[in-house]
Amino acid sequence: MAKVGIVMGSDSDMPVMKKAADLLKQLDIPFEMRIISAHREPNVFFEYAKTAEERGLKVIIAGAGMAAHLPGMCAAIFPMPVIGIPMHTTSLGGRDSLYSIVQMPSGIPVATVAINGGANAALLAAKILAVSDDALLKRLKDYSRDLKEQVQEKDARLQECGYEAYGK
Repeated sequence: MAKVGIVMGSDSDMPVMKKAADLLKQLDIPFEMRIISAHREPNVFFEYAKTAEERGLKVIIAGAGMAAHLPGMCAAIFPMPVIGIPMHTTSLGGRDSLYSIVQMPSGIPVATVAINGGANAALLAAKILAVSDDALLKRLKDYSRDLKEQVQEKDARLQECGYEAYGK
């Protein structure tokens, strides 16, 4: 049964949302992924959000651009955490999306990650779930250790070859 819902308003959001899905797969967290437009198919959206809890979802990751209503509407209906991913837009570079998601009214919080922050949304969802899942917490610690080791390996290569030769 899926623990995380990934929902986006358009298939143009897929490259960012795929980063979330890929990281959830890497951490062995079951998820479902949907494309649902809150504006173009409101009845489908309301049904998705209203039934998310009974489908076993514990967290929803919602990506949206421009008016960015999807994360806030999920948070208004779904009683558990919602993480919003503001999408980069051509007109305002994603600031419109960011402001729409982060400026939720009192009582309807949406955790918000960086513009196009799919991977961080997945990590935040994983950390929320790890509060009550020791095996997942271990996988997250292993993931963090791997990141640290990658940086150390890059630094070792830099120290070996010097700045001028790095990356050649």
